[in-house]
Amino acid sequence: MARLPLAPEPAARRSLRARFAAGPVGRRVVAFDLVGFRLLRVTPRAEPAVRRFSACGEHAACWIAVGAVGAAVDRPRRERWLKALAIVALAYAINVVLKSVVRRKRPVIDGLPALIATPTKLSFPSSHAASSFAAARAYSALVPGAPLYATAAAMATSRVMLGVHYPSDVLCGAALGAGIGSLAR
Repeated sequence: MARLPLAPEPAARRSLRARFAAGPVGRRVVAFDLVGFRLLRVTPRAEPAVRRFSACGEHAACWIAVGAVGAAVDRPRRERWLKALAIVALAYAINVVLKSVVRRKRPVIDGLPALIATPTKLSFPSSHAASSFAAARAYSALVPGAPLYATAAAMATSRVMLGVHYPSDVLCGAALGAGIGSLAR
């Protein structure tokens, strides 16, 4: 099996190696993150649309709005919508706490700067991914799940495309959100 190379960028080595101590698993996570980060980078033509879409996910705003609208228009299932909305808010809150505990820095890769500003300098896990997958899981008990999960995946991926998360931040955020979202089912 071929060995995956470590990051050539000094800033990437510092931020990632500090979190994933030496060893084969850590080296593979570092290599995966850097390859994924480069492969998913947004093209200049798509950047404005990806920025706008990603902005909808700040602080779980779009997902909270979906839950509020669902509760307002679907009176027979209002309590279920409100429970699902509370679970989305809970996923966001738990994610914020985890970020402050883990304290992984956002990507700093030579030649690939972040394309948007972020409220914090903390990266792991991705709040966009956590809230999106919590919403997809929770709301899919009320409406068809496929569009929810597709939107959640696009929202999570947008964060890597814009250079503010490593792929592992997004994958762990998605797993966290899906797990918390299951509480609403």
